[in-house]
Amino acid sequence: MSANILTVDDSASIRLTTKVTLTNAGYSVTEAVNGAEGLATAKGSTFDLIVTDLNMPVMDGLTMIEELRKLPAQAGVPIIFLTTESDADLKARAKAAGATGWLTKPFDPESLVKIVKKVLGR
Repeated sequence: MSANILTVDDSASIRLTTKVTLTNAGYSVTEAVNGAEGLATAKGSTFDLIVTDLNMPVMDGLTMIEELRKLPAQAGVPIIFLTTESDADLKARAKAAGATGWLTKPFDPESLVKIVKKVLGR
């Protein structure tokens, strides 16, 4: 059974690259274009993993993670940040908010698959 992954990014090209990479690795991918849409999508379905950008319009990734972690159904879902940011303070805030991993853009598709497999434990 393939894992269901929610990707949240305001960049159409990043969403496409992420979807193609993860779909080719055998995962099922659902997309959202900002944190608010990602939060609503996550509330309506069950995901094994969430991959999100940090800087997005409407609601950023950090706020989305904080909101997701308030929901009992989302408490244990791993969340990977996929962002251009690499600031240590930001990473610490993301970890405190409940982020599981961090991958800096531009990313290598192999690295994404590797971190996804590691986080999912398969």
